[in-house]
Amino acid sequence: MAEHEPDEEFEALLRFLRDDRGVDFTGYKRPSLTRLVNRRMRAAGVEDYRAFVDLLQVEPGELKSLLDALLINVTAFFRDPQAWDELRHVLLPTVLAELQPGEQVRVWSAACATGEEAYSLAILLHEMLGDEDFRARVKIYATDVDEDALAVARAGRYSEKALENLTEEQRQVYFEREGSSYRFRPDLRTSIIFGRHDLLQDAPISRVVLLSCRNALMYFTPETQTRVLERFAFALHEHGLMLLGKAEMLLTQSQLFTPISLQHRIFRARRRTPAARLAALAVGGDHTVTSSVSRAAEAAFVAAPAAQIVLDSHGIVTLLNERAQRDLRLTTEDLGKVFFELELSSRPIELRGAVAGAQASRQPVQLREVEWPQPGGGVSRWDVRVAPLDDGEDVIGIHLVFEDVTERVELRTRLQQVHNELSTAYEELQSSSEELETTNEELQSAVEELETTNEELQSTNEELETMNEELQSTNEELQTLNDELRDRTLQVDEANGFLHSILEGLDQAVIVVDGDFRVQLWNSGVERLTGLRSFEAEGLRLTDLALGVPAEQVRLALLEVVLDGGASRSLEEIVTTRFGEPAMRRLQVTPLRRSGGPISGAVLTVEDAPIAP
Repeated sequence: MAEHEPDEEFEALLRFLRDDRGVDFTGYKRPSLTRLVNRRMRAAGVEDYRAFVDLLQVEPGELKSLLDALLINVTAFFRDPQAWDELRHVLLPTVLAELQPGEQVRVWSAACATGEEAYSLAILLHEMLGDEDFRARVKIYATDVDEDALAVARAGRYSEKALENLTEEQRQVYFEREGSSYRFRPDLRTSIIFGRHDLLQDAPISRVVLLSCRNALMYFTPETQTRVLERFAFALHEHGLMLLGKAEMLLTQSQLFTPISLQHRIFRARRRTPAARLAALAVGGDHTVTSSVSRAAEAAFVAAPAAQIVLDSHGIVTLLNERAQRDLRLTTEDLGKVFFELELSSRPIELRGAVAGAQASRQPVQLREVEWPQPGGGVSRWDVRVAPLDDGEDVIGIHLVFEDVTERVELRTRLQQVHNELSTAYEELQSSSEELETTNEELQSAVEELETTNEELQSTNEELETMNEELQSTNEELQTLNDELRDRTLQVDEANGFLHSILEGLDQAVIVVDGDFRVQLWNSGVERLTGLRSFEAEGLRLTDLALGVPAEQVRLALLEVVLDGGASRSLEEIVTTRFGEPAMRRLQVTPLRRSGGPISGAVLTVEDAPIAP
């Protein structure tokens, strides 16, 4: 199967995963994402993205296989030891000293994979604070979108190989041996909370003293990275630190954070973020907004740009954005009012029950395709999402998002009409039914072969884990090579400039073409002979340019020299120069080889010899 380029069908696949399966990959970088999806499609025997969507709809197990391919879980205990030493001996002691006596130490391990990072944080803080302070103050939130990885993390069981970065003392103090594996101490495990959390969709955890997110941002597009970084900036305590992976370089240009240890990718959020200023503007009327409401406002306005309303824990309207004012006909005078007293809370749909349900269950409530009368007549369709804003302990507010889905509903209706027409056509095509039955039998056979292949892939997975470790080592070597390549590039640029000055200084006309006979170099000598400037000739096929020698002879000479690997060829032709004088024009075609490699083009020299009258 040929590699697919990202196109509308690929984007439709991502929207299907987000809207129908609750997994959002729309913010991931397309080259790596496309490569992983295409690899999974080849394994599943699917040729195009539309067919892959159909397979995901009829085969539930395929979604799990796809997620396993896309969610890369590379982690280890105390990964990048120098960064951990910087935290332990230099940065964390200062941060902990800046906290109020007895203040809770909230830690967030985002994209925690199988949990090694979270347990490393627990070990670090337990060693620094001591047993009593750790149990009383520390709460570690470890989140990821991969439920299978979270299941491994919650169990807290690891092989002896996985613990090789720990000292012998750490293994004895923090782990209990169970058969061939090691289990993290249950009495300390209660300080760690593992849960599913989507960095692109879910509200961030707040008041975090230490936030660790290692090598996750590098998979996102720049726009998505900015969204995630804004949420991280909101999440951090005023003295909090953020630890990223070695591959994350974007933050060196961010206006949200100040580098504390750039070498180890440790940052601190700037004191006032745009979201904090936006929350300050929300204070109005006689209602005094508490710190919890400010945090709720920040969380809501970091979310997707749609019509939004934020309520505090008492149901009072604290924030509403411009889209809410325009689409929902609200005004800034509604700030400070009780939401249940607004007409919007009951018309055109009853929202009071949804708000109360979300607050009580701490789970989002989705109201899909609600009929919404328009002022000028007609009815539109809206999706309404009512979500609690949770700081990890209490519900501090409610976030309502209103999205106009009228166009989507109309498209689905038209699609249903097309499906009905197709169903009628299928009933009329009785002969096609027999072919479909045969195809189903073949597909069943293919499924059995795929099950066999899955067993082989499980074995291959162990090899891939070893390869991942080798790749991590190779990545460090590549960083060194990048520095060397940068120096080599400067040398090549100097050599190219030197070569260009030589060619321009020659009186002889010189042309260089690539393997497709397209002009790569056209020096001033050729310009004098032909009258064509280099910018007019470069990039065009040589056979399309007027050299005075028949184009077919030039093409045959190039074919013999470049494609057939022949020796140099000479062509002669009596021409009338651009100055009206007769001359014998000689073309010498010589193969172009790079460092003794295969022929990659040709070098042509052109000269005119005068002909005696």
